Amino acid sequence: MKKYLKRILLDIYEFTEKSGLCKIYEKILEEKIDKNKLPKHVGIIMDGNRRTAEIYGKEKYYGHYLGAKKAKEVLRWARDLGIKVVTLYSFSLENFNRPKEEVNVLMDLLEKEFYEAAEDEEIHKYRVRIKAIGRVHLLPKRVQRAIKYAEEKTKNYNNFFINVAVAYGGQQEIIDAVKKIAEKVKKGELNPKDIDKKTIDKHLYTADIPFPEPDLIIRTSGEERISNFLIWQSSYSELYFTDVYWPFFRRIDFLRAIREYQRRQRRFGR
Repeated sequence: MKKYLKRILLDIYEFTEKSGLCKIYEKILEEKIDKNKLPKHVGIIMDGNRRTAEIYGKEKYYGHYLGAKKAKEVLRWARDLGIKVVTLYSFSLENFNRPKEEVNVLMDLLEKEFYEAAEDEEIHKYRVRIKAIGRVHLLPKRVQRAIKYAEEKTKNYNNFFINVAVAYGGQQEIIDAVKKIAEKVKKGELNPKDIDKKTIDKHLYTADIPFPEPDLIIRTSGEERISNFLIWQSSYSELYFTDVYWPFFRRIDFLRAIREYQRRQRRFGR
């Protein structure tokens, strides 16, 4: 029965993609989006890759390849809509605990994607800056080299910003920031009495990116938690959860998230 339901889900997805119904609905949705009230920064927890592979009856790695392809599409949608910053949760520190073979596949994929992004004509045409955030030093040297290459090739761009959270954990980010601050206190460069929110902000991985606090965080696959993603920066983020697995995430799903964001009243505790 479970296998049968998965097949139905796949058939529905493929039908809506091919029938043109999505394009009609996209147009209706986009007309309802207020371009003057877009989120400046959108964080995305891309969940459901392995479950998508199961639906296709493939190895779970197949889902990661589909997920990487989908990420490129979504980044293009965000850029074309006018959103300034997107942060993708690509690989958490906890993901290192997955089977070694799967981790190796993910490392291969990260290396490939960073190198390809660095040479992508659209990245340079639209002046897109790429940055990795996380404990990058824990990644294989070959992946670190790919990241450095992409960051160097795009460091002078400022039209659109892509942050890739890799070897990332929100709690660990705060720990790393506290260590840096403690070192400054130890050296007499900082008085403990002067430590405030701005001090923490300046020592986070996101310190040098515009709009570091995401206005909207989207999570796919039906899970409703943020899983250690930007936990300091997301204090007042709007959260949007969808049942759609990441590789099946369509432009209408993205536009729905933006529309829902614009329907909410953001009070920031006031």
